Amino acid sequence: MSYLIMGSLAFFFFILYDINSVTLKNKLLRGGFFIGCFLLIAATGGVVSATLTKMMWYSSRTLVFVPLAVIFLFLLIYTLFFAIPFEDTYIKSSTGPRTCTTGFYSLSRHPGVLWFIGFYFSLWLALSGPLLLIAGILFSLLNLLYIFLQDRWIFMKTFPDYGDYKKTTPFLIPTYHSLSRCVQSFR
Repeated sequence: MSYLIMGSLAFFFFILYDINSVTLKNKLLRGGFFIGCFLLIAATGGVVSATLTKMMWYSSRTLVFVPLAVIFLFLLIYTLFFAIPFEDTYIKSSTGPRTCTTGFYSLSRHPGVLWFIGFYFSLWLALSGPLLLIAGILFSLLNLLYIFLQDRWIFMKTFPDYGDYKKTTPFLIPTYHSLSRCVQSFR
């Protein structure tokens, strides 16, 4: 239960960080994102550890879905921390930072959520623990609430061109057109 609270608290810090970035501008709250990351990683590690101690044996599902979970985790880390072209996204122009519209960000406006859900679902399929299923559902729902806040308010205040981006790129579920643009942007 404490791992679920810890993971849930991570999203409080993510939201606090974003609100601070837009309105408060308090130097002490700038670390909220990193505190949230630490809490979510620690909570996930705790849930996985608790699940592993209760496992009696490993199955062929473990051999298939653990590598899939690792792939989703890699995609999540890449999308959130490396896929954004910093020089294009964060260069301050007279109108402010610009939205990244290429790569995975042409697939959907929040592709990291897809990888996040895929990671937890794959882990659950691999390890089959009820606590892992509950954590995956809870953290995924909190992540969805978080991106709704980002999409409706935070990013509209952060990126002057976000309204145009919303018109051309689906919120979460990729379309044929967005998938095609994503593939083209990687070529």
